[in-house]
Amino acid sequence: MNGSYNPWLVALSVLVAVCVSYTALNLASRVATAQRRYVRMWLAGGAFAMGVGIWSMHFIGMLALSLPIALSYSIPKTLVSLLVAILVSGFALAIASQRHSSLVRLAGGAVIMGLGIAAMHYSGMGAIRILPVITYEPVLLVTSVIIAIVASFAALWLFFRLRGGASWRILLQRMLASLVMGAAISGMHYTGMFASRFAPDSYCIGATATSSGWLALLIGGFALGVLLITMILLMYDAHLDSRSRQHAVALEDANARLRHLATHDSLTELPNRLLLDDRLSQAIAYAERRQGKVAVLVIDLDRFKMINDSLGHHGGDELLKEVASRLRTTLRKSDTLARTGGDEFVLIADEVAGQADVELLAQRVVACFVKPFHILSVDIHTAPSIGISMYPNDGSKAEELVVHADAAMYHSKKVGGGTFTFFTPSMNAFAQQRLELENGLRRALVNGELELHYQPKVDVTTGRISSTEALIRWRHPERGLVPPGDFIPLAEETGLILQIGEWVLREACRQARQWQVNGMAPMRVAINMSAQQFKQKNLVTVVRSALDNAGLEPGYLEIELTESAVMHNAAASAAILEELSRIGVHISIDDFGTGYSSLNYLRRFPLDKLKIDRAFIKDVVANPEDAAIVHAIIAMAHSLRLKVIAEGVETEQQLEFLRSLGCDQYQGFFCSPAVTPENFAEMMREKQVGKFDPLATMSRLYVPLKAPKTAT
Repeated sequence: MNGSYNPWLVALSVLVAVCVSYTALNLASRVATAQRRYVRMWLAGGAFAMGVGIWSMHFIGMLALSLPIALSYSIPKTLVSLLVAILVSGFALAIASQRHSSLVRLAGGAVIMGLGIAAMHYSGMGAIRILPVITYEPVLLVTSVIIAIVASFAALWLFFRLRGGASWRILLQRMLASLVMGAAISGMHYTGMFASRFAPDSYCIGATATSSGWLALLIGGFALGVLLITMILLMYDAHLDSRSRQHAVALEDANARLRHLATHDSLTELPNRLLLDDRLSQAIAYAERRQGKVAVLVIDLDRFKMINDSLGHHGGDELLKEVASRLRTTLRKSDTLARTGGDEFVLIADEVAGQADVELLAQRVVACFVKPFHILSVDIHTAPSIGISMYPNDGSKAEELVVHADAAMYHSKKVGGGTFTFFTPSMNAFAQQRLELENGLRRALVNGELELHYQPKVDVTTGRISSTEALIRWRHPERGLVPPGDFIPLAEETGLILQIGEWVLREACRQARQWQVNGMAPMRVAINMSAQQFKQKNLVTVVRSALDNAGLEPGYLEIELTESAVMHNAAASAAILEELSRIGVHISIDDFGTGYSSLNYLRRFPLDKLKIDRAFIKDVVANPEDAAIVHAIIAMAHSLRLKVIAEGVETEQQLEFLRSLGCDQYQGFFCSPAVTPENFAEMMREKQVGKFDPLATMSRLYVPLKAPKTAT
């Protein structure tokens, strides 16, 4: 019995075969990359989709055959062929999910898979309820099995070859491969169909007149629908997977950034102390194995605090970044440069031959500071103070080497800065003294060891003492009276200056009021305020509190600020000074001429006085340049309606010169050094000072809210 094929159904079967192949390639890719807990899910779902597709292709191919008789099919045998298709598909995907596979294993798998496909095809043919049973041409039957095995090998090889990646080239290769695989699967099926032989008197049991075309379309539509749903799920999963990978990459980048921030300085991008300790420990361990040497250089910038106060934190940060950039140029590949905080850098030089090598390195570091730094349109000159320690002579542990290099650095600063010093054991005593001084200063605040001494400010013309300046002293229980130059820089470095400054403010207000209560003529008291204290947001509140607690009128308080303190942020400083002036506090600029003044802003500040620095007064009689500077300052101040006070006056000749220039006040040893409150009160009684009006030199911008208490 001869039959014919419906070309449309043949085309539909081939289309299903191609779609199955393309879906299978994408499934293989997903199974291979899926996380372990999702592999079984994708294997089960993928096996079902592939199995339905392959079975549908074969069944549509069978329906494409038209015989003179109507055909019927055994449902159980048909379902068995579908089950075989699903198992074969699961086997193929399981092989594809393996990370590695040799050609021998692929060949073995192809044989099993090919035999399974052949079994699926011929069991499906066996589901036709026809008598007598279908027979097959042996050569074509064997050929169809061989084609199934070869197609299976090609499929498995393509699974491995194309399962990775999602580029447009891979997608194009999968499309072309699916055409080849679809043709191979179709070829196997139709070869098997051509191998079948139907007897001339064949008839089907239970055959109906149902149109095979509509049944084929129904099955084909169902199969394509399953494959389409599978592809949509694959695409959606790929989208989710891509999002997950992006999030994972972003998270990894964030973690990497956090690790970098944890081990690097955020301003200069140099290693921080944490990474420095690790690098130094590694360098020591390496040197120990090779009996080598390691040098540690602690580098601290000279005058950085003054520069930072003058240019502001932004300018200071820019300077630190420029310094870091220049220091990098001195490094060898094996060296490590770190910033450990503030203006301190640490350089680790490993694999050095000896002290001579380190001296050359230190000289290069000093040399890179010769050229000024151009920061915020200003040329800044600074120099490094360098302390050096070496392994193994100066210590065997990282912490020990850094401490010793730090002690050597402070020794460099003590001798003037701009140089380098190698550590010696005697420097430990200095470091210990510095630590003891810091601890002692903290105790002094608690134990009441700080005290104020007062130096009179004298009217140049009349000789009257119209005000006084409060100067801090530390009465150490063992060292005796410690001058401010020995502990104020340490207080500024450690942050204790804020507590000390507030104590000075409150104590000066208390003493000024106490003198009044004791019957002394009202005396204005001036205090020095540090730049750090002036930058406090609650400064005006603190000043008001100190005045209120002491019961002192604001007119009896004068605050002295350096130029660098008020020029840090001139606009903000002007607002603060305006507020202080409006409540009645006097404002003066201390050490005028030594900072970075801007006359444009100076004329806007509500100031009362300018104080000429003692450096200009020292040689004012003998040095024409100093005399010219003093003359210019007095003339400029008077043009701005400011009083002028000269500090450091020690001789009558200096006083006479200042009197000739019209200087308003002076202070210095010529009148009196700073003395205790009791001695100052005694001095005032001896001089029989006239009664004092505290509003006589009040700020030109001050409008009192109520009449202050004055003496006439």
